[in-house]
Amino acid sequence: MSPKVSKELAIHRLEQAKEELEVSKMLYKAKFYKSANNRAFYSIFHSIKAVLALEPVDFKRHKDVQAYFNKNYINTEIFPKSIGRKITKASKIREDSDYDDEFIVKPEETETQIKTAEELLILVEKYLNNSTIKK
Repeated sequence: MSPKVSKELAIHRLEQAKEELEVSKMLYKAKFYKSANNRAFYSIFHSIKAVLALEPVDFKRHKDVQAYFNKNYINTEIFPKSIGRKITKASKIREDSDYDDEFIVKPEETETQIKTAEELLILVEKYLNNSTIKK
């Protein structure tokens, strides 16, 4: 059974992305940079998943979500290649922040994570507003 294609699910995921972005900003202001990196990445992740809600696909693993998005949306230039590079970097920083005990978080990197999440969220919102579900 394939996943249901749903504009409502896309909107719900976009709302999750917005919430994660706001949490990331609050954590950044409180100087919890590792946690802010994590939440900024999840804003990015939920933004991507919002786009994928318009297709009959779903993935459990982050890398599968990103690979599909890169292949079908970045490489085809539905979304700019520059945002694809930023997403890849954001994923690496999130992994380092979460799993590398010796990773030193720089506030500038966290700020970049947040800006990437904001940029993607705006692009996805425009995409969703212009999309119709193809059955």
